[in-house]
Amino acid sequence: MASRSRVNFLDLASGDLLDVPHTPRVLPRVMTVPGIISDLDGYGSNDGDSDVCVERKIIVANMLPLHAKRDAETDKWCFSLDEDSLLLQLKDGFSPETEVFYVGSLKIEIDANEQEEVAQKLLENFNCVPTFLPHDLQKKFYLGFCKQQLWPLFHYMLPMCPDHGDRFDRLLWQAYVSANKIFADKVMEIINPEDDSVWVHDYHLMVLPTFLRKRYNRVKLGFFLHSPFPSSEIYRTLPVRDDILRGLLNCDLVGFHTFDYARHFLSCCSRMLGLDYESKRGHIGLDYFGRTVYIKILPVGVHMGRLESVLNLPSTSAKIKEIQEQFKGKKVIIGIDDMDIFKGISLKLLAVEQLLQQRPELQGKIVLVQIVNPARGSGKDVQEAKRETYLTAKRINEVYGSPNYEPVVIIDRPVPCFEKSAYYAVAECCIVNAVRDGMNLVPYKYIVCRQGTPYMDETMGIKPDSPRTSMLVVSEFIGCSPSLSGAIRVNPWDIDAVADALETAITMRGSEQQLRHEKHYRYVSSHDVAYWARSFMQDLERACRDHYSKRCWGIGLGLGFRVVSLSPGFRKLSIDHIVSAYKRTNRRAIFLDYDGTVVPHASIIKSPSPEVISVLNVLCKDPKNTVFIVSGRGRSSLSEWFAPLEMLGIAAEHGYFLRWNRSSEWETSPVAADLDWKNIVEPVMRLYTEATDGSNIEIKESALVWHHQDADPDFGSCQAKELLDHLESVLSNEPAVVNRGQHIVEVKPQGVSKGLVAEKVLLRMVDDGTPPDFVMCIGDDRSDEDMFESILSTVYSPSLHMAPEIFACTVGRKPSKAKYYLDDAADVVKLLQGLATASSPKPRRLAHIQVSFESTV
Repeated sequence: MASRSRVNFLDLASGDLLDVPHTPRVLPRVMTVPGIISDLDGYGSNDGDSDVCVERKIIVANMLPLHAKRDAETDKWCFSLDEDSLLLQLKDGFSPETEVFYVGSLKIEIDANEQEEVAQKLLENFNCVPTFLPHDLQKKFYLGFCKQQLWPLFHYMLPMCPDHGDRFDRLLWQAYVSANKIFADKVMEIINPEDDSVWVHDYHLMVLPTFLRKRYNRVKLGFFLHSPFPSSEIYRTLPVRDDILRGLLNCDLVGFHTFDYARHFLSCCSRMLGLDYESKRGHIGLDYFGRTVYIKILPVGVHMGRLESVLNLPSTSAKIKEIQEQFKGKKVIIGIDDMDIFKGISLKLLAVEQLLQQRPELQGKIVLVQIVNPARGSGKDVQEAKRETYLTAKRINEVYGSPNYEPVVIIDRPVPCFEKSAYYAVAECCIVNAVRDGMNLVPYKYIVCRQGTPYMDETMGIKPDSPRTSMLVVSEFIGCSPSLSGAIRVNPWDIDAVADALETAITMRGSEQQLRHEKHYRYVSSHDVAYWARSFMQDLERACRDHYSKRCWGIGLGLGFRVVSLSPGFRKLSIDHIVSAYKRTNRRAIFLDYDGTVVPHASIIKSPSPEVISVLNVLCKDPKNTVFIVSGRGRSSLSEWFAPLEMLGIAAEHGYFLRWNRSSEWETSPVAADLDWKNIVEPVMRLYTEATDGSNIEIKESALVWHHQDADPDFGSCQAKELLDHLESVLSNEPAVVNRGQHIVEVKPQGVSKGLVAEKVLLRMVDDGTPPDFVMCIGDDRSDEDMFESILSTVYSPSLHMAPEIFACTVGRKPSKAKYYLDDAADVVKLLQGLATASSPKPRRLAHIQVSFESTV
């Protein structure tokens, strides 16, 4: 049954809920086929368009990079670009010919009767497409679900009680999905899906990729998360956790600031969706229904040109002189933070208080200037943080201040960029003490401003060759911390440690400060916002390289939608198609895996159903058929379960044991007679079983299997890798092979595989003078891939004068050496029933010419 969130999604996706105006005019058409200019989505054409292919990027974010105000005289809206917006600055990472469009909301509300005119103006003048979310929806979407539920959760705060965050509200979730749908619709109005790249930003729009992927299966789609991604223990508390994960997995590339955030995301995908990931040539990729979703780890940078241009402003120089005069004889420590509970402002103030208490001689010599940016959200948590900040600052100033000296100066007003730059340039130390923050560019900006510019040096009377210094005290819980190796990293909760760090920073020798500054400046100046954007887009292009070399189709409803991407020749096995071939052939070989093929993996009852026994019985009685069950299970279980089937061949333990029919004896592979290695393997496996809760050992006659499906996913996988390495080391001179499968590590004899079983049976048929003209092989796991490969190599060997019709089929839509697939075990049984209906069983002689197993191996 569909989940509630998905049912709601289907209602929202109908498009009837909200009346949002379309973008007023179509963008210039683009060339999708040489010589042919296409209209997009049926919108009007423009005869003046030139036949030139232009590279286009569509940037999608919650807010457009624009300032807006009403003209007092005309009462019309006037717009200008926000030069400090990251979305605008990242354009520097693209080629000059690239056309960049923006989709997002405005920071102000536009009346409905003005929206069409404003949209026209924004598109023509700024390449911006506004979403115009209705007021109530905007409030529930942004201030509700984003700020009261996602934002706290992604910063590790759980709503344990009503006073500690808001509980999950499904109405707010519906608003979030509705808003994401509107954003997606706006993208669809302007996109050329074959050529354009779409880059979605931040946690506000995490299900938007599902809408776009559903409409355009091959769209080039990237996403970057600017906030932290929490550990799986925190994230799994979110009731809509799977829907959001699947939204991100509908992208081609998902970006994070740090490896920690990426690792948490990968862990969530593993634990909640059962997905595995691997690193290939330095790139981490998740296999998601045949598509590879790549992970990008790179912190964003600052715009060097923008910061330097602000430093060159006369107003900046004037402000620097004013600050220097105001705090003459004192060392300035700067802090610039948003007012929210995660920025650690009050903890920072407590550290300053501790420092002044420990070192009374610093009283009157240091000043913390704390600039407070306006809060991005609202609620009692913001008000409480603000109240605590002011009370703490007041107490510190009363105890350690004097009529002409305040140790803590709080600036709680909108502060222009030039003023912030002036404080950066003057401050000898910058402290960022957040308890959790996605990235935080304050340290980067501080470093650039401390470096200065030739113009600023001249204005301030600073010699060009004078040494530059800067000192950073940064929380180890912010995204920029790993890239600042010269900073003093602190645990913001440890007040004593932060106080000691501040003392170290302001008393450190100038030569060491200079070395730390130079190291930081080299990194910040080379890893700027243009480098970040260029690197992300290059990886997105690489991730989308195979889009048109595979067949794609969508499956799933609602937010569970995903795209299956497989090779062009890979298709579902049609019952009519195989039955037609079955009827016109006379010497058939049929190979069937057991678990996951004729019996579902999820089934508690592992024995075959009466339905399976019945259909196999019909197939086995047909004199034209040679039918084999080829399984990794032990021979005792298989012979007991299939006792009613007289003519069924069984290969147990991957072919170590083989029986041609019920009346024949079991044959043992002669190449693996030596099993002494089991005495080495079992103690090692027991060691890992004792250390790994939820694991167990399966002892077979010819093999040992360590299972960890009931263990912690991350720990079980880690232990399996260690066990694999351990066993390969101790068995290096033994006739055994170690294989890792899905939740297992198996050790079996060398020279034993399902592929050899298929080869042996096919060659026996050739030797008996009945070379096969029909070969069907169905299996679901890695060991069955050996059968598929063996069948293809055997049937095209010189011993077969005419190649048979081959139906190699895997269970589940996934990359495989097989040409066909079936969805599940139920599909396999249906197909076998179709073949059984077409069979013509007649009495046949049961005796077979027994050829020894040894002679054919």
